[in-house]
Amino acid sequence: MTAPDARPTAPRPGGGITQGVRDSLVIARRNLIRMGRIPEVVVFGLIQPVMFVVLFSYVFGGSIAVGGNTSPAAYREFLMAGIFAQTVTFATAGAGAGIADDMHKGLIDRFRSLPMARGAVLTGRTLADLVQTTLTLVVLAVVALIVGWRTHENIGKVLAGFALLLLLGYAFSWIGALIGLSVRTPEAATSGGLIWLFPLTFISNAFVPSENMPSFLRHIAEWNPFSATVQAARELFGNLPEGYPVPEAWPMQHPVIASVLWSLLIIVVFRTLAVRKYRSATA
Repeated sequence: MTAPDARPTAPRPGGGITQGVRDSLVIARRNLIRMGRIPEVVVFGLIQPVMFVVLFSYVFGGSIAVGGNTSPAAYREFLMAGIFAQTVTFATAGAGAGIADDMHKGLIDRFRSLPMARGAVLTGRTLADLVQTTLTLVVLAVVALIVGWRTHENIGKVLAGFALLLLLGYAFSWIGALIGLSVRTPEAATSGGLIWLFPLTFISNAFVPSENMPSFLRHIAEWNPFSATVQAARELFGNLPEGYPVPEAWPMQHPVIASVLWSLLIIVVFRTLAVRKYRSATA
């Protein structure tokens, strides 16, 4: 007779939404504690966007016409939504590097051996990154107010503008998660997370009006999901100057709806791909 196999097996997760939420929050808490123990990462993450605010405000202010207005104040208000959007999307590189680091250390393999809901590790990581991005955005808004940025709508619309920015940042963090699972080192994840972000953010309406671009670039910029969120934030902040020509492209005519649709589409597509990659990735 053959003795039964006595090797212990990991219990199966209970499944369901409750299990997924609980496991995701546990992982998010783990990552937030880890971030708190490495404060220089948070500090350096704050310095770069602050430098962008100050440099773009004072170097380019008055040099670029917005709706026929060349005053530094007009460009400063036009600029800030673009800087905010660039900041939340650049967090993609940090998300990818963090997951790649966990892969490199073998933590992902350990997590997969536990009775956890599928996707909880990645969801928890992206939620922790969202908290860090929110902190960065708050600091950045304070700096923008100091250099002269102002909103001209009610508090509800202003908060809705920031919510759209954070939704875009959360969507892009799933792209970072997929990149982090697809490379071998954190350095490669950082490079892979930034190399495509520069053309995405600069071929947009973030820093200059899209009507000033060549025709083929203008169409790309106007259908860029990044541009839709920037345009929506400007409308909700009341930062579009009088006489500013609204492009004829549908996302620019309905930027709030377009921003939400683009962000949700990115989340659905890249979360699906990232979770699938998570199941098969090896350190």
